[in-house]
Amino acid sequence: MTDQPAPAIHTFHPDITEEKIARLVATFYNRARTDDLIGPIFNAAVKDWDHHIAKIADFWSSVMLKTGRYDGRPMRPHLMLPLKGEHFDRWLALFEATAREIFESDVAEAFIIRARRIADSFEMGIATTRGEIARPRHSV
Repeated sequence: MTDQPAPAIHTFHPDITEEKIARLVATFYNRARTDDLIGPIFNAAVKDWDHHIAKIADFWSSVMLKTGRYDGRPMRPHLMLPLKGEHFDRWLALFEATAREIFESDVAEAFIIRARRIADSFEMGIATTRGEIARPRHSV
């Protein structure tokens, strides 16, 4: 990773739309669900995929468009999963590839920077609950 400043993307960027966010989330989860490494974890944890995908689309809408639609606590469900570093690495690889396919490069990078920060936050939070110490590995 390089020490690059976050792209100056604002909520009025024309490439960030609800439709494209929904497409990003649906495409990503279609890939994640069939992935050999993270698919079994997702499939065991998620009972209603339509609900989950809609909720995560709300999450990204709140993050990128500041809509405030997401009202969940994203860390909590992840604390109960048997996640390790390689799971976060794969999640990011799939998410980043999907973001780059759907969005212009500057917008994709804005999503990716936020996803890396989220991955680090979750990974460190999980480590803390296990009595471990973890450093950020994906964001700088």
